[in-house]
Amino acid sequence: MHQITFKAYAVANEIELNKIAIYCGIPKKYTWEQPLILRGDNLTSILRTGMDESRQVLVFSFGSVVFIDHFSEAEITLFLGFLQTFEPEVADWNPSKYMDDYRLQVGETETIELTDAYVVVPEYQGFYPELISTVIAKSVALEKIEEQQGIIYDRLEMMIDRFERGNLRIGNKELARTTAKIVRHEYNTLAYVMILDKPEITWTSSDAGEFYDRMLEFFELNDRYKIMKSKTEVLYHVMEGFSTISHSIRGLFVEWIVVILIVIEVILSLLQITGWIPVYH
Repeated sequence: MHQITFKAYAVANEIELNKIAIYCGIPKKYTWEQPLILRGDNLTSILRTGMDESRQVLVFSFGSVVFIDHFSEAEITLFLGFLQTFEPEVADWNPSKYMDDYRLQVGETETIELTDAYVVVPEYQGFYPELISTVIAKSVALEKIEEQQGIIYDRLEMMIDRFERGNLRIGNKELARTTAKIVRHEYNTLAYVMILDKPEITWTSSDAGEFYDRMLEFFELNDRYKIMKSKTEVLYHVMEGFSTISHSIRGLFVEWIVVILIVIEVILSLLQITGWIPVYH
């Protein structure tokens, strides 16, 4: 049975593909939904070793990288070091997080069989590597975003604890920073990973479209996306509540200051009328 292996890593929030394409001498303008596919001479120059045409690296604009057909850890580390020259954020990459392995097996089946570790197809078609890479690249990117969402929830929980202890004042800077994290989280999910967008080949090939939809459903990408969207809406609702309470408290504080100043002015006037304080003309 012929087998192709895939290793996917989420290494950044965004990767500028056109910078890499220019460096590699690839005369193409890449859009967000298109992966940069490196093979042959381009990979040879980057990894400084001969590369068979079956070995490829797909780089996605939303920060994921997929290695196709048996790359060693040393080669993966060397390639990510190359990426770091374009995206310094890659330097914070942790190989034990946000990664997935998958396999494409050809033969010994009459229908497509999907599992957590591999997919078996009756015969090889050229669109399989790109579509499988796209799905697992989005899956590991979502895994990273899901963890970032958890960090935001932890931060909000700390703010809620403060409210429960009676500390009702939250600074504008803290509110702004937390809101910015939520907006960035939603932007990364919606704009970068582009769960709802499909590769171009799926619009021209019904087989490719059907295979891609099955992969999406099996990896539950649409369901995970909807869950994150609903959780993000909850985050916005909680932040709106924090903001309303905080502004109300500030408004109440200002009102009390005004009342105190009025009381002081009335007391001073009474003291002047009773002669306790001389009146100067």
